Amino acid sequence: MADQPTTAQDVLALCDERDIRFVRLWFTDVLGQLKSFSIGRDQIEHALAEGMAFDGSSITGFNPVEESDMLAMPDPDTFATLPWRPADHGVARIFCDILTPERTPYEGDPRYVLRRAIERMEGLGFDALKVAVEPEYFLFKDRRSTEPLDEGGYFDLTTLDAGSDVRRETVLALEHLGIAVDTSHHEGSPSQHEIALRSTEALSAADNVVTARITVKEYALKEGWHATFMPKPLEGRNGSGMHTHLSLHRDGRNAFFDANDPYGLSDVGRGFIAGQLRHARELSAVFAQWVNSYKRLVPGFEAPVYVAWSRRNRSALVRVPPHRPGAEEHTHMELRCPDPACNPYLTFAALLHAGLEGIEKGYELPEPMEKNLYHLSPDDRRRLGIEQLPETLGEAVEIAAESELVLRTLGEHVFNRFVEIKRQEWEDYRVQVTRWELDRYLPVL
Repeated sequence: MADQPTTAQDVLALCDERDIRFVRLWFTDVLGQLKSFSIGRDQIEHALAEGMAFDGSSITGFNPVEESDMLAMPDPDTFATLPWRPADHGVARIFCDILTPERTPYEGDPRYVLRRAIERMEGLGFDALKVAVEPEYFLFKDRRSTEPLDEGGYFDLTTLDAGSDVRRETVLALEHLGIAVDTSHHEGSPSQHEIALRSTEALSAADNVVTARITVKEYALKEGWHATFMPKPLEGRNGSGMHTHLSLHRDGRNAFFDANDPYGLSDVGRGFIAGQLRHARELSAVFAQWVNSYKRLVPGFEAPVYVAWSRRNRSALVRVPPHRPGAEEHTHMELRCPDPACNPYLTFAALLHAGLEGIEKGYELPEPMEKNLYHLSPDDRRRLGIEQLPETLGEAVEIAAESELVLRTLGEHVFNRFVEIKRQEWEDYRVQVTRWELDRYLPVL
């Protein structure tokens, strides 16, 4: 979006210039689900100066009813008009930080969790965590089924890719919203797509993920279709991931690069990546937070489950693409396990804390694993010291519940609520009797 505002006065001027009648105040609950309420043009100036009061007791993971008063404080940097709403008497959105009635940051706000991680990073002398993501999603004919629109495969650009025009409109809408897109294409499964969002600073990247998810859904709905970021909606097919590219920057330069290292990695880069590997099992419940996430994280469907790093081997959890001469500033790590249904604020905060742990404590980065890890036997993996991600949400939550790093990352309020909610989700799932069980056991037992 041109003329990106940075102050309250910028926002007010753009509202007048673009005939904005309503502004939607956006934030997320603990699970990353988008929440919103609208205010009229006559309330915008007050909201920018004082915030808007609301009842937080019905927001998942927020305070109980006796402590429910909250303030939504708009962040002027995030103002953008919504391209799927009419231009006349237009509608804009703005992300909000959540405050207590005393006007202090609310500890249950996921955006604040990420802000605290960024403060720790800055305290160690770094300027920014740059994040680029590749969220994948499916387009289905309606929300009540998983009937695909096509039988296309990876990079197909024919009539097989029934969603190409809508994907194009979605990319244009994201650019209108100020979100730069690097690539977009059909993914490997029927009716599966990917839109890769360009690298930006961590907080903006998290805002962009939330915005991209609702934008994809809005443009699918225009066609009467249903877009889903569910990690594994189709049995026997690849699920949807969100490969996440990370790099730290200091004094305007990429702190991951060292020309004298055989892999082009500085001590900072090595420590950061070692932190991801050391804490991956603890963080799994954050970057893969749903029962369905663990239907994707199984061997054989291009989803990494083995805790190792490599250069070109996409079966490893972390990949460090070889840098091109003259492009050292692009040195980064790619974490391949998060899925697009995570809470991006909590996920990026957790990954940042894990990386900073590795830097501060001098974790040693093991040698890269260039073998196909799916082809190794369990004994071989044990001999090589290669761990595996948790196999279920239940296992992941209990590992997270014992993690001091996850507690420090999320803060006591979010940690307790997150663990409580996820334990209940696993219990609700665990007691279900599935169609698979009935088909397999009922005739013979």
